Amino acid sequence: MEESGGCCRCCFSFIFTLGLTALFLWLSLRTSNPTCSIQSFYAPALNQSLKARDNTTIYFLLKLDNGNKDKGIYYDNINLTVSYKTNVTPPIYINNLTIHSFYQGHNKKAKKNQSFVPDARFNWTAANQSVARNESVIFRVDLATAVRFKIIAWKTKRHRLVVGADVEINYEGAKKKKKGIKLSGGPKLLGFYSVQVGILVNLLALLFLNYYW
Repeated sequence: MEESGGCCRCCFSFIFTLGLTALFLWLSLRTSNPTCSIQSFYAPALNQSLKARDNTTIYFLLKLDNGNKDKGIYYDNINLTVSYKTNVTPPIYINNLTIHSFYQGHNKKAKKNQSFVPDARFNWTAANQSVARNESVIFRVDLATAVRFKIIAWKTKRHRLVVGADVEINYEGAKKKKKGIKLSGGPKLLGFYSVQVGILVNLLALLFLNYYW
């Protein structure tokens, strides 16, 4: 009986320790993609309140928010593709921009001011007419990069991040939404690490059963 009780206590202690280990690993390994958003977007040439609209440069502010409290993020070069959306044709590519690779500390925010001149495929006259008629004028911003997470002194493998959002323009040539526009569409990474932890827990459990039984 004493041997049986000792075995039960040993088994309970092992399971309890295994649970704490799994919890620690899950908290340590889980990661969240950075939040990418367009904070401002302005096309002076579409501002109907201006008499002279000869400035064809488009300006926008991209915000990258690392919400991980204890994990830094290494960004590869960030590729930004800007397109113009209409109701009658597929989105028209108008420019491509690159933000060079950089490191972002845990729980940090980064703001990247960008500007470009649309190529010849963008019809300023048609866009101005649409704005004047209060019709939808929408630009599409797509972001593609790869990120690695820094966990203490260890770096994860690269994870592809592809997100995008529509930006609707108002009468003054700026985005209609006052708040930032979140770029979405990227996969969540939490499930990937949860599966890894689950596999590790199952492996330890099997080793325990083989050892004691």
